[in-house]
Amino acid sequence: MSKLTHLDEKGEARMVDVTDKDVTEREARAEATIRMAPETLKMIIEGEHPKGDVLAVARIAGIMAAKKTHELIPLCHSLNLTSVKVELNPGEDDASVHILTRCKLSGQTGVEMEALTAASVAALTLYDMCKAVDRGMVVDNVRLLEKKGGRSGHWVAGQA
Repeated sequence: MSKLTHLDEKGEARMVDVTDKDVTEREARAEATIRMAPETLKMIIEGEHPKGDVLAVARIAGIMAAKKTHELIPLCHSLNLTSVKVELNPGEDDASVHILTRCKLSGQTGVEMEALTAASVAALTLYDMCKAVDRGMVVDNVRLLEKKGGRSGHWVAGQA
């Protein structure tokens, strides 16, 4: 049997059965970065983008995506998130927007995919809203930073 939990004893994909798992407080943090031309970032920071406050729209898109992760990622559980935070930090030094997300709940399964989905969709929303002025933007560094709760306990990126 594979260590991958989405495979059954026959090796077929399935949704993980969490019936016997304890309800615990769970939290996950993720990040993504979108790099762009300095002029594009300046337009965003100064509020001069023709589509308005693109950072506010990306924040809402990230929150909405976290809540709908089960509709986007096959085999993910539908979760009752208790908190979703999406923070967008413009970086003038490297013409980027760094996206930090945090998802929380009290439940039987983790929220890593929700945090990652929120970060990804926020970055893609910025791309979508700014592509008319900058098609060369790059979304990168999408990764899990930390997860807390559940059987596997506390995990932090970069720690053994």
